[in-house]
Amino acid sequence: MSRLVKAAVPWARSQFAQKYPKFKEYAKVELVPPTPAELPEAFRHGGRLLRGLKTGAWRDVTVKEALVNTVITMEVMCWFFLGEIVGKMKIIGYNI
Repeated sequence: MSRLVKAAVPWARSQFAQKYPKFKEYAKVELVPPTPAELPEAFRHGGRLLRGLKTGAWRDVTVKEALVNTVITMEVMCWFFLGEIVGKMKIIGYNI
């Protein structure tokens, strides 16, 4: 089995590199945690989001923007729940 895995890993890496040549570039930029210098901008953006919720600006969002926001929200929720499962080391809830 290990020989099969050792042979498959280089092949899979080459296939991935061919199909997604810019993955490393994007990963270096998008998959890093925010720096302390980026936090004030994030708080400003959060404040604008809350103001938009209070004033009803969410009703002026296009269907495409709403779909993108929904997909992003679902992704964040899935990563949260996956992190909870990994943290608990089981799928079943906490033993109370």
